[in-house]
Amino acid sequence: MSADPSLRNVKAWPFEEAAKVADRLAAAPKPEGGPKGALFQTGYGPSGLPHIGTFGEVARTTWVRRAFERMTGLPARLLAFSDDMDGLRKVPDNVPNKAMLAGYLGRPLTAIPDPFGTHDSFGAHNNARLQAFLDTFGFDYEFASSTEYYRSGRFDAALLRMAERHEEVRGVILPTLGPDRRATYSPFLPIHPETGIVMQVPMEEVRPAEDLLVWTDPQTGKRHGTRITGGHAKAQWKADWALRWYALGVDYEMSGKDLIDSVRLSGQICRILGGTPPAGFTYELFLDEQGQKISKSKGNGLTIEEWLRYAPPESLAQFMYGQPQRAKRLFFDVIPRAVDDYLANLEKLKAVSGDTHPGTNPAWHIHGGSSNDPGSPISFAMLLNLASVVNAEGPEILWGFIGRYAPGVTAESHPMLARLAEHAVAYYRDFVAPQKRHRPPGALERAALEDLLGALRTLPAESDAEAIQTLLYEVGKRHEFASLRDWFSCLYQVLLGQQEGPRFGGFVALYGIPGTIGLIEAALARGDAA
Repeated sequence: MSADPSLRNVKAWPFEEAAKVADRLAAAPKPEGGPKGALFQTGYGPSGLPHIGTFGEVARTTWVRRAFERMTGLPARLLAFSDDMDGLRKVPDNVPNKAMLAGYLGRPLTAIPDPFGTHDSFGAHNNARLQAFLDTFGFDYEFASSTEYYRSGRFDAALLRMAERHEEVRGVILPTLGPDRRATYSPFLPIHPETGIVMQVPMEEVRPAEDLLVWTDPQTGKRHGTRITGGHAKAQWKADWALRWYALGVDYEMSGKDLIDSVRLSGQICRILGGTPPAGFTYELFLDEQGQKISKSKGNGLTIEEWLRYAPPESLAQFMYGQPQRAKRLFFDVIPRAVDDYLANLEKLKAVSGDTHPGTNPAWHIHGGSSNDPGSPISFAMLLNLASVVNAEGPEILWGFIGRYAPGVTAESHPMLARLAEHAVAYYRDFVAPQKRHRPPGALERAALEDLLGALRTLPAESDAEAIQTLLYEVGKRHEFASLRDWFSCLYQVLLGQQEGPRFGGFVALYGIPGTIGLIEAALARGDAA
């Protein structure tokens, strides 16, 4: 791939981040004979399952990686690193055989039997889940196991360097700890040779020349000598992050706002080891509907399984792309907007002119530069309105209207539309139907609806959405609404039983003029009954 330095001028955050990586490499070139290009990393704690934040971090890192490759012409790798050598701190709520797991607390996840009975260890099971998750979305990555890296010796040189700088590393972390923790802290966690537990104990001696840690078991009082290398010990969290950056030469890693202090401390330790911390990016965390921070323990978030039940993954990518440094509310009501924003950007990508680089378009990043997907001639909001009006129990009922509105469009020719029809029915069933409430029209609204009824009866059946929208404006202006917004609110609330929706002219064109006449007649009849 040839370099395109002009991409530095494209106003899109992935290119701004890619420029930071390029500048980092220019300031500190890779050693002769080493791997060319840049190493991007994302990290995971494998005691839990992949979640919507996992998707966001990998997708965002992928967009920066692609931008870097196009900007510099250099190769780039994405390393998905699992800290599966971490000790099990507590038994998860969502696993079988909890009693069995309780007997292995403190041991590395890869040294604990799999409670599901499908893999060699609990860590291997969760690693497989993580890789399957990433593969589902087609991410291009290399998987890395902390256990394998420690045991294979890939971290040995870095571990010995950390042992040589033991007191300097401690000096970075100690000021951040309370008195009790400060008295026992060491960046090293030896693996107990008898129990297999990852020990958090003070180091009595650190002898890098002898590859040795000396410590005492607080339970038995027995003194132990443990090798620093070969997977016999691992580094504590912030030191481990720094160790990884230093040993692997990581060039870029993003992280959430809650890890700002950890990034700073790990960067200091990386420098003490003799390395250069990676370029980074701090993204904001998600909020729930009430503006509270999402917490797995509270269960106030939206899971990725829930999002994908109601919308395609491209819409989730669209949501993740926009303003990642701003806190965003992540709940069900944001889904329709994200879908339609994605569809609009997909159309712009296919129709891009030579005046603007397509890299300003989120769809360009989502699809790696281009897409042959025909998208959808109908917005998701429109499909939701249609599903609401016809009380859709399945997508097949929507296709009768779709076929008349867009002749020649089929599920085969427009697979995205086919997926959206299924999602619209599911979203309508779970969120719209329970809230649907038709209100009777007021006197002013009744007069306007009767006027609209007469106008629609004289309108040619083949009238398009723009002609119908113009008619709606004309009818609204003939009546004394405070604003046309009140007139359109009447149409949604009285005819559809919901607070708002897309352009009503487009809905009438999709649903059909005869069907809309029937809706108005039914609404007026409900008003009479009331």
